[in-house]
Amino acid sequence: MIPLLRDRYRILQPIGQGGFGRTYLAIDEDRLKTRCVVKQFSPQVQSARSLDKAIRLFDQEAVRLHELGEHPQIPALLAYFEQEQRLYLVQQFIEGLNLSQELQQQGRFSEQKIRDVLADLLPVLRFVHECQVVHRDITPSNIVRRKLDHKLVLIDFGVAKLLRDVTLAQPGTKIGTEGYSPIEQLRSGKAYPASDLYSLGATCLYLMTRVKPEDLYDPLQGRWLWRDYLAKKGTNISQQLGQILDKLLKDLVSDRYQAVDEVLQDLQAVAAPLPDSAPKPSNPPLSSIPPTSQPPRSRPLTSQPPTSRPSGYSISSFTSGPSSSTPVSQPVSQPITANPSAGRTFSGPRQSQAALWRCVGTLTGHSSWVMSLAMSSRKQILASGSLDDTIKVWNLQTGSLIRTLPGHLKAVNSVAISPDGQLLVSGSDDTTVKIWNLQTGDLLNNLVGHSRDVNSVMITPNGLLLASGSEDRTVRLWKVRTGELLRTLSGTAGMVKSVAISPNSLLLASGGLDNQIKLWHLGSGELTRTLYGHFNSVNSVAITPDGQILASGSKDKSIRLWNLSTGELVRTLTGHSDMVNAIAITPDGRMLISGSSDKTIKIWSIGTGDLICNLTDHSNPVSAIAVSAGGQLFASGSWDNTIKIWQLTS
Repeated sequence: MIPLLRDRYRILQPIGQGGFGRTYLAIDEDRLKTRCVVKQFSPQVQSARSLDKAIRLFDQEAVRLHELGEHPQIPALLAYFEQEQRLYLVQQFIEGLNLSQELQQQGRFSEQKIRDVLADLLPVLRFVHECQVVHRDITPSNIVRRKLDHKLVLIDFGVAKLLRDVTLAQPGTKIGTEGYSPIEQLRSGKAYPASDLYSLGATCLYLMTRVKPEDLYDPLQGRWLWRDYLAKKGTNISQQLGQILDKLLKDLVSDRYQAVDEVLQDLQAVAAPLPDSAPKPSNPPLSSIPPTSQPPRSRPLTSQPPTSRPSGYSISSFTSGPSSSTPVSQPVSQPITANPSAGRTFSGPRQSQAALWRCVGTLTGHSSWVMSLAMSSRKQILASGSLDDTIKVWNLQTGSLIRTLPGHLKAVNSVAISPDGQLLVSGSDDTTVKIWNLQTGDLLNNLVGHSRDVNSVMITPNGLLLASGSEDRTVRLWKVRTGELLRTLSGTAGMVKSVAISPNSLLLASGGLDNQIKLWHLGSGELTRTLYGHFNSVNSVAITPDGQILASGSKDKSIRLWNLSTGELVRTLTGHSDMVNAIAITPDGRMLISGSSDKTIKIWSIGTGDLICNLTDHSNPVSAIAVSAGGQLFASGSWDNTIKIWQLTS
């Protein structure tokens, strides 16, 4: 095992081994030495063709895990890559005991505790199934009670599969854990949502009895013996919960619950606390979990993995269509000043008439997620960067594709257009920054110096300097005309996700995985201030045209507005139900536009903090926002591989 994978993940010790490879505890050197889990896949193949196929399958698995990791009770996928003919997944480390360990320490679970397990875990399982995935290995060892908040976390998706794949499994395939897996999995490898529900029921039996599920079933009589066992121990459970467990554990798939919502509906009858026990404070009452609610999803399972190459493009009809915008308040232009309400949280909405934004066109052509957008201030030109490794340049008046720039070797994370509209700059996972002639598409310069992915690029308003932020934890300043490296700004504890430059070209703000925003003097390279307040990664930063306010969007689902002169937190905007990926400010400085993994775009009044409108046309997370010079038009890019153009209608 390589001790330092990708020059970043330091292996500490092995923690498991199975048929798919080995699992290690590691630390992420780029994220304050945060602990993580590294899974090493070792495909036993000889030919290059077989290895390529294994890598493709691994990429598809990584895409699935990435989507599932958007749920707060499923470990997040941090990285996936191939190194020295070994495949690796890096996932979030969940500190806590699994339910098997908790059982050993605390003894058999009471009925109330079983209720709590079901109430906490069933919504997670619903999310998995709505992603068209079956886990296929739900056991007490694969459910961890997170030490931080005592929530249950579902782990180990190593054998999870798409529903369309597992229902077509070849006869003889055996997947799962004996005692917890239903007969259809053990015989043929076929699995359904009802199969996971069976495994959850078997898990509950073990937690109540401390007896392996296979020892609680009488094959001669064809019945479960868990009630008899509990009676001998002097323990009884309610009839309602017993009936739920019985239905979870039916032999025939058709006799079981077919969906999580059916279980939740029956569980409502036993949601009240038992007279002799109280529910754990860490779990909400079951009645607060509506059967149809679901966490935000990311991109659909039919999407190509990030490593896929574009196979051509098609442009949708660039015409007006029905708008999904929901007006919620009237923008107010009053200026922001430090006041006693500084730091106050605003989540809106206030009910009054508002300006409406309407989707007037959808641009299609990228074959993977659209990660960044930039609009020319002088011409109707839009540039987009994507995980399909390309940059596309569009005519905003017609919606037509002008050209595709294929020079990067890996994903394009950021694009920027110079103030005079002549140059396009791009940053990529291939560690380079490229400067292009926007009019001809010619590559003018290739800037090399970063040692990791370049996540953000921006040109100073005076057009003289280019700033690039990278996963190597530095911001580099380059001369636009010559490509000469002017200086390197270092001192961040985590990778840089976003940079923004003040209108006077004197101040640079950077945000990243250390949860902080750092302010730098461009002339000297001196770090002038660090802003603290976010409790998760800062994904995007922007500065108002008057240079007074800095805005930051974070993985903690909030947007914060700061007084740029004093560093004081002015207010916090909340309303997104998932991480904020992108923010942009209109040229008049009155409105902020945010895109989130909750698949929505929200428009806020910077002056009051009110939510103005909510746009819901994208089918997957929104990852990029760009506003026109006049402020009457903006574009949004998404993990659904599309770009939508929005116009102010009133």
